[in-house]
Amino acid sequence: MTPNRRQRLSPITRRRLQVFRRHGRAYWSLWLFGLLFAFSLAAELISNDKPIVMQYQGEWYVPMLVDYPETEFGGFLPTTADYRDPFVREQIERHGWMLWPPVPFSYQTLDRDIQGPVPSPPGSRHWLGTDDQGRDVFARVLYGFRLSVTFALALTAGSILLGVFIGGAQGYYGGKIDLFGQRLIEIWSGLPVLFLLIILASLVEPNIWWLLGIMLLFSWLGLVDIVRAEFLRARNLEYVKAARAMGLPSRLIMRRHVLPNAMVATLTFIPFLFTGAITTLTALDFLGFGLPPGSPSLGELVAQGKNNLQAPWLGITAFLSLSVMLSLLVFIGEGLRDAFDPRHIMTSTTAARPPLAATTQAQDSQP
Repeated sequence: MTPNRRQRLSPITRRRLQVFRRHGRAYWSLWLFGLLFAFSLAAELISNDKPIVMQYQGEWYVPMLVDYPETEFGGFLPTTADYRDPFVREQIERHGWMLWPPVPFSYQTLDRDIQGPVPSPPGSRHWLGTDDQGRDVFARVLYGFRLSVTFALALTAGSILLGVFIGGAQGYYGGKIDLFGQRLIEIWSGLPVLFLLIILASLVEPNIWWLLGIMLLFSWLGLVDIVRAEFLRARNLEYVKAARAMGLPSRLIMRRHVLPNAMVATLTFIPFLFTGAITTLTALDFLGFGLPPGSPSLGELVAQGKNNLQAPWLGITAFLSLSVMLSLLVFIGEGLRDAFDPRHIMTSTTAARPPLAATTQAQDSQP
């Protein structure tokens, strides 16, 4: 962090950052999770069944970004070229070259050149083996990690928007809005969420957007009570009453004066929303009511591990992927909780400040 940016931060924010950095497990978990997510964002450059870049008869091509027909490389079909086909590969290598990613398989690539039955064990060709359809497990874990994290990010962001808006309106205005809102939330939260998700997912063709919308109907409920309590407490504070007496509109009071205090509790709740989104998506995929068939899903990998006990690498890979991901998120959540806890902030401030006796003694000893 540059000195200018550090100066723009408030003292309370700097102390929170110091507390989070001192929480070594959370600090390094954040770095490791960020590196893993950045690694997964470059999945097409790491694991793909298309060359990254190639040259054919003096012309440059980028198959990873553009679909070229087979006739472009001396083939006979106008369909998209299969660069793993022996004829197409021979034609390209004869008149040019191809740069392949380290893992020449995508998450949906079927390896028909496997010697032996599938699932095949890990080896030099498939680092984590293959599943029961001959697809590379490493590629499916890499793409599945990215899909799970981006899905959880979108669901968490939507849950925060809904939870803060509904909880803030209930807490700030109170009265009938709070009364009727609480009764509706009690009824809505009493519904069996997982069963409703299964029923709704079975009524429509499953895709990432339908699943996100269905899960968003219930994921914001856990945040409303926290935000509502913060707004109820803050609306009676002196500076809020003064702003209201000065004629400041309610929307500005809520946004400028009340919302920053409520976001402290909201930020500490984010890791729980994040892990809940990942586990719910995994559970739905495991039961077969989640993403469309063929999608890179960690839940589908768990189901394959259950159905193929003779291939233990499937279950071990799924277990390690989910346990590492969720453990890192839990450690990050612990660090955020301590960073926003006033007791830890006061402890760090007291520890950083020299004792009064030592300061007085040092001043007396100066000439």
